[in-house]
Amino acid sequence: MTPFTPSELRFTRTERVTMGVPVADALLDQASAMGCSKVFLIVSTTLREKTDEISKVEHTLGSRHAGTFSGIAPHAPRTDVLKATDAARDAGADLIVSIGGGSATDAAKIVSLLIKHDVRRIEDFEPLRTYVTEEGEVINPVKVGPDIPVICVPTTLSGGEFNALSGSTDEATQHKQGYEHRNMAPVMVILDPAITVHTPEWLWLSTGVRSVDHAVETLSSDKSNDFADGLAESALKLLVEGLPRVKADPNDLGGRLKCQIGAWQSMISIIGGVPMGASHAIGHILGGTCDVPHGYCSCVMAPYVLQWNAEYDDSRQGRIAAVLGGDHATAGDALDHFIRGLGMPRTLGEVGVDESRFQQVAEYTLLDIWGRTNPRPVKTADDVMEILRLAA
Repeated sequence: MTPFTPSELRFTRTERVTMGVPVADALLDQASAMGCSKVFLIVSTTLREKTDEISKVEHTLGSRHAGTFSGIAPHAPRTDVLKATDAARDAGADLIVSIGGGSATDAAKIVSLLIKHDVRRIEDFEPLRTYVTEEGEVINPVKVGPDIPVICVPTTLSGGEFNALSGSTDEATQHKQGYEHRNMAPVMVILDPAITVHTPEWLWLSTGVRSVDHAVETLSSDKSNDFADGLAESALKLLVEGLPRVKADPNDLGGRLKCQIGAWQSMISIIGGVPMGASHAIGHILGGTCDVPHGYCSCVMAPYVLQWNAEYDDSRQGRIAAVLGGDHATAGDALDHFIRGLGMPRTLGEVGVDESRFQQVAEYTLLDIWGRTNPRPVKTADDVMEILRLAA
């Protein structure tokens, strides 16, 4: 009898996902169904100031619109998240909606948590953040989740809108930290490809590679399972088709929706409990500490992590290479070719990170929730330094 390893997947409170329905219509329908009368929007500054997308949503909501906040900086600094929390609290929000990229998404979910715990000062974030002990154990101190529901309207492909986990950067330490509770996940996600045409090409493509990285690190994980691997393979196929289509024709809404669905599928295994590996752990630090755009972190690190892992065990990487296609010696080479084909950066030097930052990045990586869950064990900062030097 062939042995197997017992496993499980856990799910969140997300109840509904619309695909291709205009944002304003889907949002009004859900707010009405939930009986919400004070809808508070946390939105992209660019969408608010340079397009009419936000004003259309505000108009459609009518008397249900309680306020709009923009100005969440990349990687959701605590200061900006607290400002949004104060504004939502003052507006009496009974529904919080993010419309924008990953930082707006993260902020909206954390705002709901901070209101529940009556956080009014920066230092009051500290008791709520997830942390890692010296032994590598991940501790989540949040036992009481938020009451105010959240809806997410993503305009990028990072996939965080489906997750109960959000990140916010502590400006004092330049460390991006996690906050997590099942009820932080949105009750609804609206996937509308039409609103994403305003997203800059570099941001769309790089965050798409972020979701490719979700799928790749699931397929290469020694802690995954057949269900998760199937979703990851499907996600990778959709993204490998959709991203080049959108690069070739930014108005290809069908290609954009394929990317959005691929990003969704890439997240299901993470949400269920399959841990990511060193690419994600290092990427969290490159983002929060070195201010590298989230998607670029995966563009740079994912192929090098595959290369480093393959030296230990490449048995799970064949499926990745098969989906990526081409005549490449390794999965790392195939992924490198794909990312270069999208015109994305491939070295730390290209994203402004030199060797003077490597030690700090390596040490912080060990404090990340996925710092110790790579299929090739990461035990010390020296292990991380090996990967960083490959990517230099």
